[in-house]
Amino acid sequence: MKMNDGHVLTWVLGFMAAIGVILVSTASVISLVLSDAVSTNKNQLTLNIADAGVNYYLWHLSHAAADFKDGNPSATINTTGDFTGFYGPFVHSYKDDNNKEVGTYTLYIKPKSVGSSVAIVRSIGSTLDGKFRRTIEAEIGAPSFASYSLAGDVALWFGNTENANGPVHSNVGVRMDGGNTDDVTSANATYVPPSNLGGNGYTTRPGVWCNTAVTSPVNCNTRSKADWRYPVPSIDFNAITGDLCNIKKTAFLSFANTAALASSPTACSNVSAPRTDAYIPRVASSFNERRGYLIELNSNTTYNLYSISNETYSYSNNSSYTSSYTSALSRTLIANNIAIPQSGVIFVEDNVWVRSNPVFNGRVTIASGRLASASEQTSVVIADSLKYDQKDGSDAIGIIAEEDVTIAPYAPPKPGDSTANYPFEVNGALIAKDGHVWFPADYLGRDTPDWRGNSSKKLVYYGSIATRQSWTWLWTSGGTPIDGFEYNETNFDYNLLYAPPPSFPITSTYTILKWREVLVTP
Repeated sequence: MKMNDGHVLTWVLGFMAAIGVILVSTASVISLVLSDAVSTNKNQLTLNIADAGVNYYLWHLSHAAADFKDGNPSATINTTGDFTGFYGPFVHSYKDDNNKEVGTYTLYIKPKSVGSSVAIVRSIGSTLDGKFRRTIEAEIGAPSFASYSLAGDVALWFGNTENANGPVHSNVGVRMDGGNTDDVTSANATYVPPSNLGGNGYTTRPGVWCNTAVTSPVNCNTRSKADWRYPVPSIDFNAITGDLCNIKKTAFLSFANTAALASSPTACSNVSAPRTDAYIPRVASSFNERRGYLIELNSNTTYNLYSISNETYSYSNNSSYTSSYTSALSRTLIANNIAIPQSGVIFVEDNVWVRSNPVFNGRVTIASGRLASASEQTSVVIADSLKYDQKDGSDAIGIIAEEDVTIAPYAPPKPGDSTANYPFEVNGALIAKDGHVWFPADYLGRDTPDWRGNSSKKLVYYGSIATRQSWTWLWTSGGTPIDGFEYNETNFDYNLLYAPPPSFPITSTYTILKWREVLVTP
């Protein structure tokens, strides 16, 4: 039977329509897939571009430490919008492997805190047409000398009544008879401890060790030594000389009447600059270790400044200090309530005595040095308690001395004081570039008996210590305490790890500390 021609035509048209629908649907699906693929590719590209911006600034900081302006000195801080507090925008083009520009990254940068070695970098990756954007926020920083509870360029010894809370490092070796809560490291696999720092001067010991005869309060024979590591890379104390120069330049830059001196080739040796809130010149052209300045750090983010013409000690007998800083120091007031500079830096071209009044609120680094003369090295003396208000990272005190950082014999509470005046507390990140951080052996035979044999009357140190030469709060003879604080604690301020005091010297290269994508429209 022959099929009707009309039915055939209908069938053919229906078939063709179905095929058409299928083809159109397939094309739509293909187009959608291709569109999604393009979008995915563009989104990945913009993320890569944003990440390139972060890596660029890692490179930049490695060559221009603490530059938060991307090499643009005139850049100003944003005061409104999503980027309040950031410098920027700084726009850079991004090219592919064929050297073709395919997008841009826009950077916004700010220090994590005043004078911090950590930069918060917001990098926005974008295609050339601006249709695709992704944002990364990263923290880029370098560990500073404040990364250690104690770092020394010499052998270190913690007695069995001395506790180390925080990382401890020596470029030589460590005898750790006391308790420790963090890494204890040495740059050497073995060393010979000197007789005054836990050894006999001829017996070789591991880079970190304890005396097996010590069984209390920590038993050397059974304690965990998993966090004792050696050898590890050493720390460069020689670099601090250049850091002091940079801090002096920062102080010059802080005020208009000295700003031009910062770019002078003789900036570091300049001694004719006038006093500003950030720069304090020599008391006199001649050097005297008992002359300099007293800086009192106030609770309202200011400081009081006195000139010191002499330092004297007084004793009621051969083994007891009775004076306080008020009678030990011959003072003349220069000014009260001087604002801490915006840079957070105070450079003093002479010796410094320092105390808090009664606690300090703010972030500051006090650097002391006579950079024009290699034969005249300044020291910083802690003349009384030195405390900052909050121990949450918002407050910090940095002290850098060319020679020694010393606790004065008249600084602690006096003989017979009630236990309510203890513990005697010192807060801060301390660096002795060429000298000691200590209660000196010069005071031997003149210590306060009350400081010995009474665990409730102790020194509590909170912060960080870096010293070229020896460090100690206690001197012993034959295992018997003879000077200083028999009971003392050295506690690390972990907030200093990547939020050190302003312009504090760094010990290593910059690295990316934190990385996250910001899932909001910038």
